Amino acid sequence: MTAPSAWERVQLARHLARPHTLDYVSELLEAPRELHGDRAFRDDPAVVAAIGRFGSLPVVVLGHQKGANTTENVARNFGMPKPEGYRKAIRILQLAEKFALPVITFIDTPAADPGLESEERGQAWAIASCLQTLLRVRVPTIGVVIGEGGSGGALALAVCDRLLMLENAIFAVASPEACAAILWRDAARAPEAAETMRITAAELHRFGIADELIPEPVPAHLDAAGTIRRVGAALERHLDELLRLWEESGPERLRELRWARYRAIGVWSEEAERPTLG
Repeated sequence: MTAPSAWERVQLARHLARPHTLDYVSELLEAPRELHGDRAFRDDPAVVAAIGRFGSLPVVVLGHQKGANTTENVARNFGMPKPEGYRKAIRILQLAEKFALPVITFIDTPAADPGLESEERGQAWAIASCLQTLLRVRVPTIGVVIGEGGSGGALALAVCDRLLMLENAIFAVASPEACAAILWRDAARAPEAAETMRITAAELHRFGIADELIPEPVPAHLDAAGTIRRVGAALERHLDELLRLWEESGPERLRELRWARYRAIGVWSEEAERPTLG
């Protein structure tokens, strides 16, 4: 059987029936309690937060939340957070640090909300502050790209100690349609852009950006329960490793390794012959 193309994986990543963050929360956490609000403006339904037990361990979960149909997507702004969504995430991350709770994030958004009101309320500041908080927090963090990881809106919840990706998930600086429109002034060339951008889980794992590719023997929208179980098993393994490191070496060592991880991404070198002077 031929493996799906990059563009086909984009369509799978965007499928409405893929399990979303709240599906993972309800299946993986015992007695989850959803947390709301940024304590500054209002609650953003595009970002959800919860506290509960993962196995025997209390954890905090953050994630983008899309809808399973058009009505839900409109209510959730298609999973595109506004500034208050990122401020809520910052508040919850600070809460996790205060009570020494590991953090799990689920990434699934086409991008941050691009509307004028979001820009007026400091969208760029909110994303940057969320990135800064997640990089500095003194507890173990694991991110899972469960669908579409788009632009800074996704990155804001993805700079974790470990980044996992489902096999049919994608992660990119821009959507293939946007890339095609910028490069060739033709959004119809999105399938070509998807191949060129190297946005699939397999490519990102090969580049060392994703730490693990979680297989989807059957696409997630056809086997939601099985997909959630596989994600749960991967989270358990990585969380055990991070907790041992956290307990043995301390939170500062955890932060040092996190910073080193992201400073190393994209490092390259080019050997060139020196010009001869004479």
